[in-house]
Amino acid sequence: MTSLILNIVGPDKPGLVSAVSEQAAAFGANWMESRMINLAGQFAGIVHLQIEPTQADALIAALLALDSPELRVFVTLGETAPAAPARLLALDLVGQDRPGIVKEISRLLAERGVSIEELNTECVSGPQAGGTLFRATARLLVPAALETDTLQRALESLADDLMVDVTFDHAAPDVLTAS
Repeated sequence: MTSLILNIVGPDKPGLVSAVSEQAAAFGANWMESRMINLAGQFAGIVHLQIEPTQADALIAALLALDSPELRVFVTLGETAPAAPARLLALDLVGQDRPGIVKEISRLLAERGVSIEELNTECVSGPQAGGTLFRATARLLVPAALETDTLQRALESLADDLMVDVTFDHAAPDVLTAS
């Protein structure tokens, strides 16, 4: 099977997902997973499709034909390279909002070879905190060679500098390998 990754963006209105899913179904593609959200009036989605290799080019052409000012469509071939063994770690961060929090955390993670598998952020009103709170939740893929305690200490040290609270969840499976 061929994996296709779609990025779709456009002003939010009914029918955007339907337009993409109709093309996928017409060519026999399987909708494997997706993430979709409305951000500041713009609909944004990422979709993973699997399709028979003989149908991939035709589906790509049909999806790209949907591209317009109302719906931007980008298609990329998915990769199937095996991943190196790693551990999952869940991260939760909360603190006073200010520019640069994501930059500092992501820099620290990248320097240690940690991959961000999923990142969700939001700013919320924090009346007890006296302003806007920034919250981030992430699923991290930690290389097997990096001790979790070492990473945790580095993140906690940075959290002190940023004046944010960081918590970890070690309940995720211990080691992941390519599926």
